[in-house]
Amino acid sequence: MMKASKISGLFLIPFVLVLAAVFVLGTGQESGAARKMARKECIDCHQKFSDKYMGMKSLHPAVKEQKCEECHLRHGIVPKLILKENGNALCLKCHPRDKIGLNKKYFHSALKNGKCTGCHDPHGAPGAFLLRFEGNAICYQCHKKENYEQQNVHKVLTEKGCRACHLAHSADQPDLLTKAVPQLCLDCHQSGAAAFKKAHGNYPVEKSRCTICHNPHSSKQAKLLKNSLHNPVGQSDCGSCHAAADSAKPFALQDEGSKLCANCHDLTGLQAGGTVMHAPFKNGKCVACHNPHASEYPKLLAGDGNALCFACHKEKQTPPAVSHKAVASGKGCLSCHSPHAAKEKGLLVAAGSTLCYGCHAKVRDAEKLKDVHPPFAGGDCSSCHNPHGSGYPFILKDRMDTVCYGCHSTEETRFKKTYTHRPVLDGECGSCHFGHSSNETKLLKAPAAKLCSNCHADMLKDSGEMAKHQPFADGDCLTCHDPHGSNLGGMITRKEDVLCLECHDALGTAAKKAKDLHAPYAKGECTSCHTPHKGKLNKLLLALSPDLCLTCHKDLKEKLAKETDHSPARKDCQSCHNPHFSVEPKLLLQPVTPLCSSCHDVKSPSFGTAHLGIAPEAMECMSCHDPHASKDPKFFKDVLHPPFAARTCDDCHIVAKH
Repeated sequence: MMKASKISGLFLIPFVLVLAAVFVLGTGQESGAARKMARKECIDCHQKFSDKYMGMKSLHPAVKEQKCEECHLRHGIVPKLILKENGNALCLKCHPRDKIGLNKKYFHSALKNGKCTGCHDPHGAPGAFLLRFEGNAICYQCHKKENYEQQNVHKVLTEKGCRACHLAHSADQPDLLTKAVPQLCLDCHQSGAAAFKKAHGNYPVEKSRCTICHNPHSSKQAKLLKNSLHNPVGQSDCGSCHAAADSAKPFALQDEGSKLCANCHDLTGLQAGGTVMHAPFKNGKCVACHNPHASEYPKLLAGDGNALCFACHKEKQTPPAVSHKAVASGKGCLSCHSPHAAKEKGLLVAAGSTLCYGCHAKVRDAEKLKDVHPPFAGGDCSSCHNPHGSGYPFILKDRMDTVCYGCHSTEETRFKKTYTHRPVLDGECGSCHFGHSSNETKLLKAPAAKLCSNCHADMLKDSGEMAKHQPFADGDCLTCHDPHGSNLGGMITRKEDVLCLECHDALGTAAKKAKDLHAPYAKGECTSCHTPHKGKLNKLLLALSPDLCLTCHKDLKEKLAKETDHSPARKDCQSCHNPHFSVEPKLLLQPVTPLCSSCHDVKSPSFGTAHLGIAPEAMECMSCHDPHASKDPKFFKDVLHPPFAARTCDDCHIVAKH
């Protein structure tokens, strides 16, 4: 027989010849010249890309020259966007920072946040500068179009677009303006013109910011005046507040602070009898909240809704996880607070729950129920809830249990035990209790049994069990269990021996006369043998005898398995033993001899012969016999006195003749 190595060698020769032929054919027999791999360009595979971009007017030079690897790493068959650098860092490799304006004071947010591609397509575009959209449309991707195209639009915006006044990348002026205001405006609007002077009441406004009164983009008002106008401004009556236009100080005010406002506005009326005043109102600083000339917000407010309040109340600025709808929408802070003065603390427009019921009218119906939570009855909503919003459901001031323990301080120690009910452990008092009121005692959401079934439905379900503990059947869970916590297993209210004997008192009375107690009974471990809820066995036993007994008496279980078992021991331990206690040793039902004689006929001749005619009442059966199991057919004990084993009693005893 040929060796395996020779056979494999024979098969290898044809394979090598085939490879050689393929190599020669593949190289075209180029007399030793090195074989070259043909290189595919990116466009050869990315046909859709080619169709989309290659005909565009503006192409990125790297794309035009098909130098994809200027920006990308090659990636193989599976297409992936693998850039050599992340974000703007890639663009800055070719576009120096100073050339795109990164040396200026103010930056376009898109540029600052590293998103050049928000405005520019990195490959190509129909218009100039690789912009994704042309004209103002590119700006409207982020800036809301409706704010810039209201009824009256600034002419320069429609004719020249945003870039007439703003730079695209960065600037030395705020808002990316090409020049500072008012000089930027005066490049188009001649301050010396008669119409300009007339419109401004001959006041030298050319030195002021035009945007104090005008919206530079668009407005619903004529002359691009802001949408909310102070009446004197709308009527070109600057002199009602300021000194004369031809005076040395034409913009000087005729009065200081709120005294000027009081010339037209009834401050007493704004106070409306309130004794608690908003600090700016009290200190005469109306302009802390209102613009004196014009504003884009109602009532000449200096900011938009809550944002104005947050300018001073910065601690309220961070949005909470759970917001109060009244604060987060509609009138916002003004839903509850008066802006000038009020009769209630905190400038509240109404006291306590009266304010809350303005929105939560249906909640008030809970006052009619039988058991009402005192804070709710007293209208003190803020004792539990944070009216501005919070990090917890129902805008609670803190975790629910922390809020509850704020009043129920002694309960925290009483509830947190070795075994704590899961809702209590998780701080979910609301799992079982209503926060406002209930028709059940202790503000429970339902009667105890029904309440427990919300979580323990499987246990409470009727599965055809034959035996049920009466409290369990009646739904009286709290007869045995503490609903909050306990240092005892199963969250029971008292130790088992005390708890169980409160109902099974006859058993306790009888046990006082007993001489021997079953260990589980003596230790108060009733549930070692009985299920406390329901079961399929009589007396709620966990198992039938002897299986139940043998769970503890393991040595006996092993003995019964290996040796010949005594019939009563095999059938039922209670044939001989009491399960709880007995006046006899070893929990026996009665003294040994009478107990044994209930099955064994002690008067029969055979019994007398076997026991040498000794009177039964003079014998102690267990002195010689094992009552449970034995290797001996007569159930003699494993270790026997040799004379006794030989049945020669007279070696030791004097046998009286009868």
